[in-house]
Amino acid sequence: MTVIDPQDYYKFEYLDDQDKYEKIYKPKIEKYNQAIQNDMKRIDVDISKLPPPELLDSTNFNSLKFLEESNLLSEKELKLTNLPAYKIVELIADGELTSTEITKAYLKRCVIGNYLLNYACDFLIDQALETAKELDEYYLKTGKTVGPLHGLPMSVKEHYGYKDRITHAGFVSLIDNIAPADQKTTSLSKKAGAVFIVRTAQPQSIMHLDTINNITGRTRNVYNTSLSPGGSSGGEGACVSFSGSALGLGSDIGGSIRTPAAFNGIYGLRPTSLRVSLAGSISGGAGQESVMGVVGPIAKTAEDLDLYMSAYFDQEPWEVDSLLVPLPWKKVGVPNPKDLKIGIIYDDGIVKPLPPVIRGLDFISKKLKESGVNVVKFVPPKTQEAYDTVHHMYTCDGNYMHKKMLSESGEPLLPLTKWFLSFGKGDEALSVKENRELNGTRNKLRQEYTDLLNDLDIDFVISPSYVNSVPKPNQVYYWGYTSLWNILDFPTTVFPTGLFQDPELDIVKKEDYDYQPRSHLEQLEHETYGNPRDFEGSPISLQLSGRRYRDEEVVAATKLISKILE
Repeated sequence: MTVIDPQDYYKFEYLDDQDKYEKIYKPKIEKYNQAIQNDMKRIDVDISKLPPPELLDSTNFNSLKFLEESNLLSEKELKLTNLPAYKIVELIADGELTSTEITKAYLKRCVIGNYLLNYACDFLIDQALETAKELDEYYLKTGKTVGPLHGLPMSVKEHYGYKDRITHAGFVSLIDNIAPADQKTTSLSKKAGAVFIVRTAQPQSIMHLDTINNITGRTRNVYNTSLSPGGSSGGEGACVSFSGSALGLGSDIGGSIRTPAAFNGIYGLRPTSLRVSLAGSISGGAGQESVMGVVGPIAKTAEDLDLYMSAYFDQEPWEVDSLLVPLPWKKVGVPNPKDLKIGIIYDDGIVKPLPPVIRGLDFISKKLKESGVNVVKFVPPKTQEAYDTVHHMYTCDGNYMHKKMLSESGEPLLPLTKWFLSFGKGDEALSVKENRELNGTRNKLRQEYTDLLNDLDIDFVISPSYVNSVPKPNQVYYWGYTSLWNILDFPTTVFPTGLFQDPELDIVKKEDYDYQPRSHLEQLEHETYGNPRDFEGSPISLQLSGRRYRDEEVVAATKLISKILE
């Protein structure tokens, strides 16, 4: 088999300015990272117990197992930080736990996690402790909470503007950018009582399904530190999975909430567009409406997804963001398994999933059938058309804004930034006519999928969240299993199956994969799985999708699936 070189796909031009980058921006990056290190030193952690970064990058290291065995946290701190978010707010509301107590425990665990996983861009220690103190004082005075997230330690993706803090969005040129105000969703979360303790990393360009940038470097996977944490909300995925925060906020335009949740074995929700506010966020895709980015929660349980969305919509976000649909969050009960018909995608026709994912699909099918769910095979139509269309949408401006933001510092391009910039026509901007044609294709696809679900009487669709359980860093190429739901704008959750990659079980069998690859992408992805032992212990997660603006039903069905898998 001929090895495919990703360089063959590059369809753009970019000249970095090493002199400007080295002389002007490198010192600023060093100062920025020193500030992070100084904040970490404020939290009492015995760093002599921590393994060196080179070991973390090169070996199969399970950070959660290490924490459980290390005694870096007290028994009480470990117990508190292992609680799901919904339980934390219950304990605080009942007066059994203070905001300050839980915030201090999470700050310590968050710092330990960053030593291991490198997910932090900005610790909010002073603000967090002051907010927690104010919340405790309010509770003592009134006997009430300020809102449904009262005292909950949260994390947030760094490209959300945060008042008076540097907000660079992974672009070196913005290393001096100070946000004038909080991003709207962050602000509304604070209003509901959230205590933000850390802001987390995203990749250069915010358009990788991995998390590496030229400012803070590479974020690591929680279960196997030699692997990818997903992206672009990879800092959130690693932080929440490690319990560096109780709940986090990410964004998603092609899989950026779902791959971090999937690769780190937790839950994530990609809502329908125009439900949760993006106002006040920084990206290279501002004004792009053909395929819209969304904001959503990343959490340790399906119940926590519901907790956040319900709390957020209690704040009536459409009153502060003119783009949002004024649609409250409905209370939806967990469905009866016998009332459901769920379709399962085993292969999208472009890139066949690798053995661990196939095992996960077979497992969930068996478990759902045993519970009474009517499970059928679902063959998604026109996936190549959907894939090509959405990729043209991503680069419809001919990479103008991304290259402008990158070139202002002269920073070198990372491999997956080059991969993204090659999407569609690369540097060739689309005409208005071409963009409208793409929108027309998108609308036809949405209608065709809706009609098909109706004709087959299917309530939800389960699909792979990626080709592999978890890929290696810088080798995350195929977006099709997640970007399909972006162009369709179907609300989608990620859930862990409870299974993990096993090199003895998840081998490439000749009878299953002995065929001519259907595309260069399929060949490229399958070649990355050369040695199954490289992926040992990585979590196997899947997606659940439903109809547009039925986000509540998707979350409710995810709760059911989590119960079935217990």
